Amino acid sequence: MSNQILKPVDSSKIHPLLAHHTAHLGADRDDIRGAIDRLIHNLINIEDKDGKFLLRLDDGRVLDTKGWNGFEWTHGVGLYGVYKVWELTGDRKAWDIMTSWFEARFKEGMPSRNINTVAPFLTLAYLFDRTGDRRFLPYIDRWAEWVYHELPRTEEGGFQHIVYNSVNHQQMWDDTLMMSVLPLAKFGLLLNRPHYVEEAKRQFLVHIKYLADRKTGLWFHGWTFDGRHNFANALWARGNSWVTIVIPEFLELLNLPEGDAFRQHLVSTLEAQVKALAQFQSPSGLWPTLLDDPTSYDEAAASAGFAYGILKAVRKGYISKDYEAFGVKAALAVRKHINDAGELTQVSFGTPVFNTLQEYKDIPLTSMPFGQAMALLAMGELLVRFI
Repeated sequence: MSNQILKPVDSSKIHPLLAHHTAHLGADRDDIRGAIDRLIHNLINIEDKDGKFLLRLDDGRVLDTKGWNGFEWTHGVGLYGVYKVWELTGDRKAWDIMTSWFEARFKEGMPSRNINTVAPFLTLAYLFDRTGDRRFLPYIDRWAEWVYHELPRTEEGGFQHIVYNSVNHQQMWDDTLMMSVLPLAKFGLLLNRPHYVEEAKRQFLVHIKYLADRKTGLWFHGWTFDGRHNFANALWARGNSWVTIVIPEFLELLNLPEGDAFRQHLVSTLEAQVKALAQFQSPSGLWPTLLDDPTSYDEAAASAGFAYGILKAVRKGYISKDYEAFGVKAALAVRKHINDAGELTQVSFGTPVFNTLQEYKDIPLTSMPFGQAMALLAMGELLVRFI
């Protein structure tokens, strides 16, 4: 299905829809703010009560990727979602959640280094930016140096997606852009090390080269130089959503001038993806977990990521305002999946690169810190529209 020809977006059908949703939002600002508060409460209180989602390593370590007190990409994305809420609202509770999380992890000691355990340091870098707390600097510096000098590379210098339980030899995943590449760029700006920023830019280029699907504009989940293929050729929703989130974040972070060639390349890559997303959005406003397969279940975390990335990219002027209605529709659909307890429902568990499409469709649904955070991002972009 990934070879289907995409139709151009019909703008005449978008603006009335946007006007309708904007009017609806005007009556629900308090509801959205309340949903944000409940999302944060749920985020820090998620528990894996029966141990079903614990990650058990060969060396005996047991990692809690679902609860709030672990150290994984799930927590890194969670922290970033909370930071974005604080940045928008100045909520003292959000600030205390972030700082107390890091204080607890510092006391426990640092985890082994991999692509995913870099993710929390993006938020730590922003906290250092805000406070100048010198205790944070050695951690940021050491992990930044590891990413730049020691992180394993694939052919052509891509960041190899090494994780706790697998070295993933010669593999690149789209997740990497969010978990390690965006942090590296922030480290470079923070520490005045422009070579970090240039390396982050290069990683975007090599990931685009091997993961972007030329036929649709969407992204494959993974690529391996060992056999040179994209595994199941899965146009997986959450992997794509990292791209939709990270490109606007990266463009904003670097603040490149409009005529800059690298900026133009990222913008055109994003717009090609969003154009395709507009074609594959489900009637519900969410997207299926395999974007080109409507028989796969709708997935709320990815949809929240799409909502955030589309709405922010429109707001920043990176892509056409014609796409805003798709982001609004998605954000409102995400809001419907935030229950009274503050849990974002319809979220798929952490997902490796698979060799068959069916394996993506079989991933179980469960609340996760990253799902909560992606919903926070989407709800935050709705709040911006009341300013």
